[in-house]
Amino acid sequence: MIDHQASPRVLTLPGWLGSGPGHWQSRWEAAHGATRVQQHDWQRPLRGDWTARLQDVLLAQPAPVLLAAHSLGCLLLAWWAAHSRETARVAGALLVAPPEIERADLRQQIPGWAPPARQRLPFPALVMASSDDPYARLDYARQLAQDWGAGWQDGGARGHLNADSGLGDWPEGWQALRALAATPAAS
Repeated sequence: MIDHQASPRVLTLPGWLGSGPGHWQSRWEAAHGATRVQQHDWQRPLRGDWTARLQDVLLAQPAPVLLAAHSLGCLLLAWWAAHSRETARVAGALLVAPPEIERADLRQQIPGWAPPARQRLPFPALVMASSDDPYARLDYARQLAQDWGAGWQDGGARGHLNADSGLGDWPEGWQALRALAATPAAS
């Protein structure tokens, strides 16, 4: 049974190549005690391996949990949710800067991830994307949010919403994630 009164633990799901020390995910780990889902190979991401690792880490946490995904981590989250029987353990998910993995250049760099899972997520979720993200058009990210049944927030012109975007500790993102814990799940 999930204790919905407990403060949810936050798991970060970095994208391809991981998140460096200046990335908001790394800063949240240091400042708020979030736990990184550490993948075995950040350079050659295998969807099945990454999904199994997320499942293992999630099961090792007391429920409920909040998921904070960036870039390829968003696609991992959606794929995991489409196949796991443990989605009820998730109180909410923030999906930041999902990549347009169906683009030829990204498909070639990161094979095996296209097409992304597009089913409705079974927990409250919010997608945030930038209008000038080099890895995805804004309308693509907005369509993913719609497909996933997630809320939508335009992050402005801030690139890939990573360390290069100058977000620092990104308190707005942290507040958005925490607010998801109070959002009732869709039935």
